[in-house]
Amino acid sequence: MIFIEHYNTNPYINHAIEEYMMDKFNEECFMLWRNRPCVLIGKNQNTMSEINVDYVKKHNLSVVRRMSGGGAIFNDLGTLNFTFIAVVDDSTFADFGRFTKPIIKALKKLHLDVKLSGRNDLIIDNKKFSGNSQYKHGNRILHHGSILFSVDMKNLNGALNVNRIKFSDKSVKSVKSRVTNLCEYIKEPMTTIEFKNFLIKSIMEECKFVKTYRFSKEDWKKIKRISDNKYALWQWNYGNFKKFTYSNEKKFKGGIVQVYINVCRGAIEHINFFGDFFSKREIGEFENKFMGVRYDEDEVLKVLKDVSVEMYMHGINAENIMEVMF
Repeated sequence: MIFIEHYNTNPYINHAIEEYMMDKFNEECFMLWRNRPCVLIGKNQNTMSEINVDYVKKHNLSVVRRMSGGGAIFNDLGTLNFTFIAVVDDSTFADFGRFTKPIIKALKKLHLDVKLSGRNDLIIDNKKFSGNSQYKHGNRILHHGSILFSVDMKNLNGALNVNRIKFSDKSVKSVKSRVTNLCEYIKEPMTTIEFKNFLIKSIMEECKFVKTYRFSKEDWKKIKRISDNKYALWQWNYGNFKKFTYSNEKKFKGGIVQVYINVCRGAIEHINFFGDFFSKREIGEFENKFMGVRYDEDEVLKVLKDVSVEMYMHGINAENIMEVMF
């Protein structure tokens, strides 16, 4: 088995590393890694219906779509992620017990009463501290999981707090669980780095013939290329979901404004505004200006800069339109 050692905390790069590992190594691999504050989205999820967009932007959180399925999670430097890559047959997919076993065994050494619960969660005291997901390509499987060790719970709750009533789609929804930090259950205090080193030592002791691999300059160039062409792109992280509908309603000085938006592959396919506002010009002209525009705050703002909203909705301004559209 190969242990991949690196200290990168860029979430776009870290997901590119996983993809690179899948292609480069024929041997089984494992890796322990951390991300700067970010939200990780499952492959089959609609990003907009999983995150609190305002909170994410205000706190400059990266948003990254994984190769694997499952729900949305929050990461920061208090989260420790683990990855296992193995050669398997078809029956191994969704066998979470095989890959969480080394983690559970290590945590038992700290006298922690942890166990695999349901399909893919690790729990302690009936609270979740680790979620797991998998991706299979050919005869190789990538299993990764996150461990909440000393995560900022305020950011976790803020980033993932979204009003689902506004969205209608067929994406996989995240399941709300009672979560906790593992550090609260460890008798002798440990830093996240100390905990990481403990896990590395424990897993290497369990696995025979472990060798350490550190990426070369050429490796990093290839990894950066994967990140730039996929994981760092808006289209992959936001626009990848095929279709969804967003609706909202707000009351402003000029009256009530309702909006219904159909989004296809990240772009506005259809939009309608309704309300009890007064108009000097036909609202359909205003709606047409958004057709084909990327459903993204910055792109919609570009449209609004060249439009006199007052002509279509008396007493309503561009800021109001942004509030109701997002």
